[in-house]
Amino acid sequence: MTYCCGILVRDGLVMIADTRTNAGLDNVSTFRKLHVFEEPGRHVMALATAGNLSISQAVISTLQEGMKNPETGRKETLVEASSMFRGAEMVGRAIRHVHDLYAEGLKEQDISFSVSFLFGGQVNGGRMRLFMLYAAGNFIECTNDTPFLQIGEHKYGKPVLDRSVSYDMDLYDALKSGLISMDSTMRSNIGVGMPLDVLIARRDAGNAELNFRIEPGEPYFHDLRERWSAALRAAHMGIPRPPYGRTR
Repeated sequence: MTYCCGILVRDGLVMIADTRTNAGLDNVSTFRKLHVFEEPGRHVMALATAGNLSISQAVISTLQEGMKNPETGRKETLVEASSMFRGAEMVGRAIRHVHDLYAEGLKEQDISFSVSFLFGGQVNGGRMRLFMLYAAGNFIECTNDTPFLQIGEHKYGKPVLDRSVSYDMDLYDALKSGLISMDSTMRSNIGVGMPLDVLIARRDAGNAELNFRIEPGEPYFHDLRERWSAALRAAHMGIPRPPYGRTR
């Protein structure tokens, strides 16, 4: 399992992904799930992946090596996409291409074609956008009303984002909310773990402002975890006890 979240606010984009993969309790490994495609001044795009690792790696490789454009017949890579929407369409085609290659063989082994992606960024000065793509290659887009998307083991971190994230919030406050969301998930699910990969792309900057890996024991994240736990305990104690039934 994994957990990735993307937050799109007025100032830009935050994407966070864990790196833990497991094929059973005795086969736990670390693999990068946040892939950044950057050409300063032209584009910054990022793909976060969840699901079957072999499928997601095949999709990433297909996008890097290129595939035929059905309109022009020319082989194209993701970094050649003329807009974020065209890039999302290309990711969808890559997912369907990999499905055509491997889905039947996976089915014979009783393995489902399970994969999902977050695709965010900005191309050629166009709108900064954030999409979530499903195993069928279709996708939805993040909106101002709900300025975040999640893939993987999202249920533990969603309440944090629901209560804290808004489109008008500061970019680094959005990062803080995303990290708290990630910590909440790691506390409740052993299948999600460090290191964490983080991307910040400021709107119209044309490059990644932050492309960083948070390792276990990193001071800020350790302090954030301790402060959040203490704040929750204090909030709990600060709320009056329910007035129902017997009271002491």
